[in-house]
Amino acid sequence: MKILASPFGELTLQRMPLTRNDPLRAWDAADEYLLQYIEQQLTNAKRILIINDQFGALSIALSLWVSKTSMNEGNTEIISWGDSKLSELAIEHNSRLNTVSHPIQCLSSTQQPEGLFDLVLIKVPKVLGLLEHQLIGLQQAINHQTTVVSAGMSKHIHSSTLKAFERIIGSTSTSLAVKKARLIFTKPEIPNVLESPYPIVYDEPSLGITLTNHANVFSKEKLDIGARFFIEHFDKLPKACTIIDVGCGNGVLTVMAAKQLPRAQFHLIDESYMAISSAQHNSQQSTNSSQCHFYISDCLSHYTGPKADLILCNPPFHQQHTVGDQIAWRMFKQSATQLSHEGQLWVVANRHLGYHHKLKRLFKHCRTVASNKKFVILQASHHLPN
Repeated sequence: MKILASPFGELTLQRMPLTRNDPLRAWDAADEYLLQYIEQQLTNAKRILIINDQFGALSIALSLWVSKTSMNEGNTEIISWGDSKLSELAIEHNSRLNTVSHPIQCLSSTQQPEGLFDLVLIKVPKVLGLLEHQLIGLQQAINHQTTVVSAGMSKHIHSSTLKAFERIIGSTSTSLAVKKARLIFTKPEIPNVLESPYPIVYDEPSLGITLTNHANVFSKEKLDIGARFFIEHFDKLPKACTIIDVGCGNGVLTVMAAKQLPRAQFHLIDESYMAISSAQHNSQQSTNSSQCHFYISDCLSHYTGPKADLILCNPPFHQQHTVGDQIAWRMFKQSATQLSHEGQLWVVANRHLGYHHKLKRLFKHCRTVASNKKFVILQASHHLPN
């Protein structure tokens, strides 16, 4: 466990998913900078909206402030708004670690904040489209009296980031850099009330389908090349009655696998609310309503369905701005326990990631189904397939 020394007290924080001897912190210098700045902004803040609080550093610090300031107890509302189920689990976990008594309300990205807020804190997300969508949704929740402060590491704040704030919310300036982090100050003026361009709908003629993607879906404007390569080899998929699509994204793997296996039951899992919403919409075009089941879950942690004959996996290799294989490794480990006796895990991944080494540690058998210069499709199982 690592300790964040905030202006509101020391916080014990852990990243999610929990990893033994995790060398990474559950906050960054941008969280620290933002907490230090807003210490003087809280006197009259009765409704606080926190956006993209990855592991709860901001929400929990402010909740502790409310708890310690008796005059605010019961009068201050803290809402955390984001797209990640994993972030919600982190806020719950870290709230327990810090004995937080003041409630933090978690609002999913597919819901809209209601009413006006006095203070809005934003961690700049990795995906510009998500930021734009959130800022447009924020227009109805702020006025000229609302304080809007955002934070991010300097290398992640681009001219396009600042232009989005200017175009959607109002005049914008930045702070000096501290520990390679910056703050963004935006004065709400609402130059134009905008309608979000998301979800994006586009045709994929090569597959004969139409896809609908929300703002935070990976490769939302075109089919990603890894998924395309995977789908090209779906004619090799084994017969299966129960199929799990873990890290399903927009559900395109299920949509195409259902064409090969029209009688199968599909269980689609993702920790992104926008991904699941997109997958629900996209699956409707090729499956019946009883054929697909959806789970907002940290990998397979909240899966309640039967053992799978086949698991499809196109794993992410980053968690927001942090690159690593911890999410993929978690998917592989959990998949190993969720396969039926003769079930198979099929994975598509960049060749250089070397996932076959990890899979061989978890499964008795692992073979390459197909590969090209960039990607590899791997099949893993506990028993040698027929």
